[in-house]
Amino acid sequence: MLLLYHVARNSRGSLPVYSDVRNAGSRYLVYIRNVDGNVADLVNDLTTTLFPESSAKISTVRNRHVVIQGGRCKDSVMEWLASKGF
Repeated sequence: MLLLYHVARNSRGSLPVYSDVRNAGSRYLVYIRNVDGNVADLVNDLTTTLFPESSAKISTVRNRHVVIQGGRCKDSVMEWLASKGF
């Protein structure tokens, strides 16, 4: 299956998935940075496969970053990206 997006690894060889805790721990954000290609297709794949019935809110920022709100899901996002071959 040909993917219309690519998530490049950072200079240390890690996936560019970062977490951010705000509002004294009540707001947990997960960022996927440096997405090349069709970011909307990545958001659609995340919504349908990783978060099918979750209350997680997924949005895009600056056309190259994806922000996931609503859960502590950094490890599962990294595993999902690794299973896709990134």
